[in-house]
Amino acid sequence: MNSPVATVPGLAWPSVRDTLYRFMRSVGCTRIFGNPGSTELPMLRGMPEDFEYVLGLQEASVVGMADGHAQATGNAAFVNLHSAAGVGNAMGNIYTAFKNQAPLVIIAGQQSRAIQPFDPYLHSRAAAELPRPYVKWSIEPARAEDVPLAIRKAYHIAMQQPRGPVLVSVPADDWERPCAPLLPAVASCVVAPDAASLEEARRLIEASARVALVVGAGVDRDGAWPEVVRLAEACQAAVFAAPMAARAGFPESHPAFQGFLPASAAAIRAQLRGHDLVLVLGAPAFTYHIERDTEGSHLPDGAELVMLTDDAEAAAAVPQGRAIHGNVRLGVQQLLQGLAGRPKREIARRPAPEPARGTSPISVAYVLQTLAALRDPHDIIVEEAPTARVVMHQYLPILEPGTFYTMASGGLGYGMPAAVGVALAQPQRRVICLIGDGSSMYSIQSLWTAARHGARVVFLVLNNGRYAALKRFAGVLGYAADERLPGIELPGIDFSALAQAQGCFGEKVDRWERIEAVLAQALQRPGPTLIDVEVA
Repeated sequence: MNSPVATVPGLAWPSVRDTLYRFMRSVGCTRIFGNPGSTELPMLRGMPEDFEYVLGLQEASVVGMADGHAQATGNAAFVNLHSAAGVGNAMGNIYTAFKNQAPLVIIAGQQSRAIQPFDPYLHSRAAAELPRPYVKWSIEPARAEDVPLAIRKAYHIAMQQPRGPVLVSVPADDWERPCAPLLPAVASCVVAPDAASLEEARRLIEASARVALVVGAGVDRDGAWPEVVRLAEACQAAVFAAPMAARAGFPESHPAFQGFLPASAAAIRAQLRGHDLVLVLGAPAFTYHIERDTEGSHLPDGAELVMLTDDAEAAAAVPQGRAIHGNVRLGVQQLLQGLAGRPKREIARRPAPEPARGTSPISVAYVLQTLAALRDPHDIIVEEAPTARVVMHQYLPILEPGTFYTMASGGLGYGMPAAVGVALAQPQRRVICLIGDGSSMYSIQSLWTAARHGARVVFLVLNNGRYAALKRFAGVLGYAADERLPGIELPGIDFSALAQAQGCFGEKVDRWERIEAVLAQALQRPGPTLIDVEVA
């Protein structure tokens, strides 16, 4: 039922709260992800019956679920957080949502205006400043009557490319106040690339002997898979995945696909050697994780760079060459118009990996090879297993658009809740959360929400008993193999018991002979399942 309509003398106006719900309904958002506190109770009072509140047991999990939901629906997700403490708890996944370009409208509670001069309990002293710089926009409106306008503006900013999170801080006593109804207003969210810049890019393609395409998350965000495949075939191009791409931008079974660029300047130059034009689509040029070899050219000798991106900041920061700002799908469509035919040339296929064999302890390669054989290509993979990512690139290829999500930030705690959010957004699809043991403990309480909503998720925990990514990166930095590193070992966690305690089916696997049967059964269960696999 709706809450009572507030009144002023001679005129009946809706309350701030009712105006919010009417606006949310008008933009197709009737689900709120949250973890409420006392300052949020006035917002939630009398929530309409057609709305759903998805409760998470910790604020970082709440934001991760909303991130997955927003990316899987293509529409903003609304988030309810509790004042300064709740926003603080959520900041790791707010940062990830910013890097993922996930559109979130975060409504944070604030102490009542009437007692703010006295620095009351639960007061957020600088509510609009707290989440910066990892929100696109944040505000605490000057008057209660301005809250609905601020939330509508926040929604439009979140949805404009590059998309991302926004925050509106709302004092608890604002929700009952009357306000004028919102007038109809729609803001365009898509920026078309400059036609003259695309024409110059087309000329460069036609003059090039060997083109390399580097595809990033923006290809998938903008729904540009078919166009990028056509462009690759028209250009006779070799295709690479951008470093640390959080979504897949090209079918990894395609003959033109050559693999994944690492986050290292020297390695990128080596892999792109021999190409005279590098066309980066929907990604920066480039994302690095290793400090060495970043001075001088970012490309192999003799190569030119053209970048097409929906991110104006990434376009402005292009290290060399040309950058074109705008929607990736529109840009590629225009590049294809009138593109001259090119002589067909043979592109050597990426070599297939050697088949993994069953061993004790179980190899990650064998687990992922088995999963690849059992899953449907239409299933959605949500990944947060940093140590297994390179192995996944070989043994678990992504074949369809909208079937892969990971964190662009490198911060842990995203994968489990994001898988729940994706499953709620796509209830007809099966979601597979591929996660490390260390990663899972950042947001393990997401299992409770998965069970509560019957989310169709298989959580596959690759349990190596440590933060193995740290050990591997120590090797990249040149540390000795036997050098002692504290804080890496994670012994003694029973993940199947944690799943069962929160209402999910949980099972432990420590023999390779059982993997196929256990995974096959898990993929057929209607609700959430966690499989804890002890791996080498």
